[in-house]
Amino acid sequence: MNKKIYKMVGRVVFPMLLFLLGSVSCQQTKKERTWMTNCEEFYRSVMDSLPANPQRIRSLTLQNMERAGDSLEWCYYAVIILKTYMYSSDVDSAYSLANRLEEFCNRQQPSPYIADLRSEYLNVRGNVYVRVGNIDSAVVSFTDSYEQRLQGTKKELIPDILINLADAYSRQGKYDVSAYWYRKALQTVDSLKVSIEKRPPVYYGLAQVYMSLHDFDQSEYYYNLAGVSYDKMLPYEKYIYLNNRGNLSYYREDYPKALSYFKEGLALAVSQSDMGFEKNLCMVNLGDVYLHMNVLDSAAKYITECQPFFRKIDATGVLYYIDTQRIGLAMKRNDIAEVKRLLNTVVNSDKMEPDMLRIRNKYLQDFYERTADYEKAFYYQKENKRLDDSIRNERIKMRTADISLKYQQDSTLLAKNILIEQQKNEMLRLNEGRFFWIGVCVLAMIIICFIYLYGKRGRALLLAQSQRTISSLRLENIRNRMSPHFIFNVLNQEMGNREGETKKELSSLVKLMRRNLELAEQMCITLSEELSFVQTYIELQSRSLGSMFEWAIEVGEEVDADKLVLPSMLIQIPVENAIKHALRNKGGERRLWIDIHRSGTYVYVKITDNGGGFRLNSGNRGTGTGMKVIMQTIQILNAKNKETIEVSVHNVDLPSGEVGCEICFYLPLNYDYSIL
Repeated sequence: MNKKIYKMVGRVVFPMLLFLLGSVSCQQTKKERTWMTNCEEFYRSVMDSLPANPQRIRSLTLQNMERAGDSLEWCYYAVIILKTYMYSSDVDSAYSLANRLEEFCNRQQPSPYIADLRSEYLNVRGNVYVRVGNIDSAVVSFTDSYEQRLQGTKKELIPDILINLADAYSRQGKYDVSAYWYRKALQTVDSLKVSIEKRPPVYYGLAQVYMSLHDFDQSEYYYNLAGVSYDKMLPYEKYIYLNNRGNLSYYREDYPKALSYFKEGLALAVSQSDMGFEKNLCMVNLGDVYLHMNVLDSAAKYITECQPFFRKIDATGVLYYIDTQRIGLAMKRNDIAEVKRLLNTVVNSDKMEPDMLRIRNKYLQDFYERTADYEKAFYYQKENKRLDDSIRNERIKMRTADISLKYQQDSTLLAKNILIEQQKNEMLRLNEGRFFWIGVCVLAMIIICFIYLYGKRGRALLLAQSQRTISSLRLENIRNRMSPHFIFNVLNQEMGNREGETKKELSSLVKLMRRNLELAEQMCITLSEELSFVQTYIELQSRSLGSMFEWAIEVGEEVDADKLVLPSMLIQIPVENAIKHALRNKGGERRLWIDIHRSGTYVYVKITDNGGGFRLNSGNRGTGTGMKVIMQTIQILNAKNKETIEVSVHNVDLPSGEVGCEICFYLPLNYDYSIL
């Protein structure tokens, strides 16, 4: 589990921000110059005490803010308050204050110093999202903060934002993207020639990425680079370093060494009055280590002590990890009844880090094996295999990115060495004549151009190959399903014992399931095949919808259903959503229309229902998995087609006076469904 929570901005933020404000206008009043000077002096006086005693600094700053009122002076004091909230783990107050800063900036004209202010509160908001486990929103906030910082004047703060962005992508499991932003931060540190103290967070960030990919040797290498500067780290940086070193030992199954690192991290967190979050996070880790060392009483003690803290702040990711430990503790105690109780109450999510999912799945596989539910045991075994395959794929992409980066560096170095040699030759042969000199320069340019073009072509080929491989893997993951042949056998036996309508319903169900399995293995099918499957599905569902359910399929004469090709399940999934989430619980008449016609060089497919329309906060909403599969498939196919498949979802007013939901797909006639 990745425990790195945030990176605070450097000590130079506030003085530089004030300097920028001072340069905005040459006609500042004496009053403006006075409060700017006061702000700068105040910040310098509290800067060193800020990490150690944020509450006292907050109290002093609030007194100045009350005198400032709703003004630019108030905003610069608010920046200090934001930092104190993050140091003391008061995420709710930090989020609220960031919103007030946003409201102020929205009322101002765009300018570099307003861009710096926006970058500040967006960075803090991203840290808040990380704390509560909302990583997608954190990525958006950090990206916006980075773009705003580029428009401002505080370029020396860019590495901090890039580190936050890289960490967020790592939490999403996008390790190649995470490594890119870490290297971008390292490159920025070098180019801006900022303090060397910025390097250790990048090093242990890269180490965390390689640890997540189980490339432990490479992870150890980067941790050793970071450890060189341990004595110069701030307390929270030391905590992150110790915590992550403990994680590395944990994944290497060196539990005594992991226990040593986590205990040292806990002692550090306890010594700092405002590191409550870090202290409880260390207890989570200690509980897991004791669990693997079979010291069950200590494991239960730490798990019980830290759980209320994370419930209070609603940290979904950590609660998921704690619940996994509780399941593991019950399994080691052979308390099957407690495991069953936990499975009905624990936090569940598909957006956790792969290592956390794998630990939970292993416990669940063991549980279902003990309770003789081998179908579910096999499911979790297969899920862990899928996660392992995903990590191997990410490791391959990381290695590809490393090779590409090293190749670029070698090419640059080679070109640089050639240029140096040419300059030496120039100095030695300067007196041999102008024409000889021109010849040497032309030859050097030819060699450099050749190396550049050759390297560019090689990188382009490598990129194209990687994109094809990634596209194939993504489609394979989307289409991959567990074959339910044993279900067909049971249903066929059951059909032999049934008669009449029951037997007819079972027959339709078997036909539907077999056809669904066939369609899951196909990229595209004809319209007639898709409509046959949809018709079977609607007929099966119509028995449960009653006599008030009416449906119709209309195909224009200009559409050849036997020749028109479209992605498989394109119509079936929206139809299924309409029946399950709109029509099933609707009173009165239930209607469903499928309209397919040609318009110019496109064929449009329109699915309409009278179920009340799409409502974002409706209790009938599903998980969205079906539409997600369709959109991912269309996205991958559109990437290689000039004319793309277009999708629209909107509510419509029906002639009956009701509101319905309408989903439209616009399919180009000359569309290539192959991905190679």
